[in-house]
Amino acid sequence: MEQEFYTLKGYQRFDTGGLTASQEDYLEMICRTLRRGERVRVNELAQRLHVKPSSVSKMLAGLRDEGYLAFERYGCITATPKGMAAGEYLLHRHDILQDFLSTLNGPQSELEEVEKIEHFLGRATVENLERLTRRMKETP
Repeated sequence: MEQEFYTLKGYQRFDTGGLTASQEDYLEMICRTLRRGERVRVNELAQRLHVKPSSVSKMLAGLRDEGYLAFERYGCITATPKGMAAGEYLLHRHDILQDFLSTLNGPQSELEEVEKIEHFLGRATVENLERLTRRMKETP
């Protein structure tokens, strides 16, 4: 059986569930900040993600409408239980990929590569990378 090939946009069209890559970036940063015990506000989030506050407001509205966030206008942003569960997975996926690439390539910073790749990995691949990284670290 021959596989069908698509462009990147074509594959993204078939991904009907879940968050977009941009939504993942926002939710990941929000949960990372909340995990550190810090408050999340529009302007600080805009600075951390290097985007305009108006872009943050638009994205937050969509994430709120989908049940991931709660916030009041000009107030602090919090994640709902659904948002925290998704955010914790996004942070886990990021950490696993960061650990794998650092183990593979040495101690250099892999942040840019991780940020580019992480959106395209399924849960099974993340789990397999976690196991593979563990084995790579155990093997001299």
